[in-house]
Amino acid sequence: MSNNIPRQPIRGMFSQTRTSVIGAGATARKTETVLYFYARENEDGILDVQPLGEDVVFGPVVRVGLDEFLETFQPEPELSLRRAQEEADHQRDVQKAVARGDKFLKKGKTFSAEFEYGKALNLDEECVRATFGLGQCYILRGEQDKAREVLARLLRLEAAFSDEHKHLFNEFGIRLRESCMYAEALGYYARALELAPGDENLRYNMARAAFDLGDAKLAAEHLEQCLALNPEHGEAKRFMNFLKRAKPTKD
Repeated sequence: MSNNIPRQPIRGMFSQTRTSVIGAGATARKTETVLYFYARENEDGILDVQPLGEDVVFGPVVRVGLDEFLETFQPEPELSLRRAQEEADHQRDVQKAVARGDKFLKKGKTFSAEFEYGKALNLDEECVRATFGLGQCYILRGEQDKAREVLARLLRLEAAFSDEHKHLFNEFGIRLRESCMYAEALGYYARALELAPGDENLRYNMARAAFDLGDAKLAAEHLEQCLALNPEHGEAKRFMNFLKRAKPTKD
């Protein structure tokens, strides 16, 4: 009876022993060097193999066929487990620093919060939560140039605009508007719209930012887009009615 259970793709840490000859003639001797690699099997059955350093993956990726790989590489399960544990410990340190930063921020202790968010970013420079927190520290202290630097970093992080970070994303946009950084808020929402073009709330937020910037015409255009996506958006309808009654502030 054959076993029809599909084989799981190969992924993990592996080693390869390489033999070299040092010296010549009677003094020649063989030495063995064990090198470590991270390997991942693709859908086509070819493996991406990358050399490992002590702490990080480095070096060019080499594509190796399955048969060749099985002949020349040995699995290193203990190394895999150790790496996984180190990564888990690393992420816990990041999360603890962010949590401390969040507590200080809620208490209005922005310098202490900045220190903790900085620690988190030193461990993981693309930590979205720490980046949002750092930006809020600068906004609350009125340090707009530093806030713009953080904003530029956020605009490069697609993960910042994911559903997972929606509450952080919304809060940051509100902070920008409350600090009269209207142009920055508009650009911030425009970047989010690139990643989620069907989000009517983004259109509504852009309308508010445009109006705060003094451009009622642009605000109305965003409201029209919002209502096209969701005709029952109550806040957008009220805002549109307000604009129709009010004198435009900009042609």
